[in-house]
Amino acid sequence: MALSDADVQKQIKHMMAFIEQEANEKAEEIDAKAEEEFNIEKGRLVQQQRLKIMEYYEKKEKQVELQKKIQSSNMLNQARLKVLKVREDHVRNVLEEARKKLSEVSRDQGKYAEILKLLITQGLYQLTETTVVIRVRQQDVPLIESLLPGIQQEYNNVTKKETVLKIDQENSLPPDSCGGVELLAARGRIKIVNTLENRLELIAQQLVPEIRTALFGRNLNRRFTD
Repeated sequence: MALSDADVQKQIKHMMAFIEQEANEKAEEIDAKAEEEFNIEKGRLVQQQRLKIMEYYEKKEKQVELQKKIQSSNMLNQARLKVLKVREDHVRNVLEEARKKLSEVSRDQGKYAEILKLLITQGLYQLTETTVVIRVRQQDVPLIESLLPGIQQEYNNVTKKETVLKIDQENSLPPDSCGGVELLAARGRIKIVNTLENRLELIAQQLVPEIRTALFGRNLNRRFTD
């Protein structure tokens, strides 16, 4: 049976409507899939950037925390250094006060004579030379001259060796020094310094730990006392 033009047109329209519907459904499916992939990719990118931001600020936070620790450590060290400086200044003041009082020793001639005798005798036993030149303050020359014969005789008796003691008339210790003696031998190549300042310095080096302990108490962090 032959189809009329109207039937043909109707079937064509029906087929076109079917194709269009199928195309629309395919397009919707593609759109839905694209939207889903877009959302997944967007979520991945957002999460990736969020992690980067979190890592960045976590790194910044660690840097700030480290900087705070460094600053705190520096401030603590500065405070410790200031405390140590104040303590050392106090110790130096104590030693300086001792040096000032040292100048008063030579005022007591009897006591000073005994000190000079001990200082000279000690130097002689260290040198063991046949000729020793003694250097003193100019104002102490008369006192030394009165002591030398007895010192020389005592040294000769003990060591069984002859030695000659001479006062250095050309060079003297500074008049403002606290006193004491210097002993020279071998034409000045060997020298023993037994001035009162030098003896105090030697004693101070040994007593500084004790002075610190007396002033500030024992430091429990110190393993050694020197």
